[in-house]
Amino acid sequence: MSIAFPENIGYVLLVSCPRLKNCVKEPTLYTVKGMAILDNDGNRILAKYYDKNVFPTAKEQKTFEKNLFNKTHRANAEIIMLDGLTCVYRSNVDLFFYVMGSSHENELILMSVLNCLYDSVSHILRKNVEKRVVLENLDIVMLAMDEICDG
Repeated sequence: MSIAFPENIGYVLLVSCPRLKNCVKEPTLYTVKGMAILDNDGNRILAKYYDKNVFPTAKEQKTFEKNLFNKTHRANAEIIMLDGLTCVYRSNVDLFFYVMGSSHENELILMSVLNCLYDSVSHILRKNVEKRVVLENLDIVMLAMDEICDG
């Protein structure tokens, strides 16, 4: 164990444990398996999947999204485990925002991506995050989603 004292920052504790190297995974570009925006009926407004092995066909993606919506549209939680994925979500007036990661993924990282997605869309749409406005500005919202997590 070593302790580093950077100037004017505070204390940082660095721990070296060989057994933890295999357990703790570094965040990568492949942390996020997918992102989706669904409407109040569970229909896809926009979705992007970054791991082609998770849901390789559009039919499987839409089936997963319907199942995800059915499990989350009445719940007050922000996280759910479904089909081997950790899904964090946030709802607005008539939209649901989802970020999916693997089952062993850090929920805080996924929640940070979700907050980034929602805040970016909110900023682009001047805090008017509704289905109609998202559809009118779909090209810009798609660009923002691609820039957040470029697979």
